[in-house]
Amino acid sequence: MRGFLTTGWMIRLVLMTTLFMWIGVSNAADLDPKAITIQLPKDIKWVSNPNAGAETAVLLGDPNKPGLYVILQKWLPHHNSRPHFHPNDRYVTVLSGTWWVNTGPKYDPAGFKPVPAGSFVIHYGKEIHYDGAKDEPCVLQIVGMGPATNTPAEEK
Repeated sequence: MRGFLTTGWMIRLVLMTTLFMWIGVSNAADLDPKAITIQLPKDIKWVSNPNAGAETAVLLGDPNKPGLYVILQKWLPHHNSRPHFHPNDRYVTVLSGTWWVNTGPKYDPAGFKPVPAGSFVIHYGKEIHYDGAKDEPCVLQIVGMGPATNTPAEEK
């Protein structure tokens, strides 16, 4: 019994796929930059913060200045923050991995709660929290209004 995709059909399928991909790439070059901006993953600039065990990429705005910002935060395995708060609400979407969170001024890593990829979280301004990654990296998209200061709030 012959398979559904014969060699001839497979060659046609590969050629058609290549043609559609080429058309897509050439059409993307024709987009009006006044109407749309696209940042491909290879063009996103990640900045490492080895002390925090994280990497950050600013997609829009400047979190250090007043106004809207959008950042990507990548927590590296076995790193997390200590209790702290931000002055403004922050809107967080977990893009990949599992994000581990806890609240309150007493640092208790055993109390971390898992937040899986696809979840949406609001960190309310001036409320104490801490977060990070356990055994796998975790990538977050964070949207907020700057300046996005980080005030330590750990109770010793």
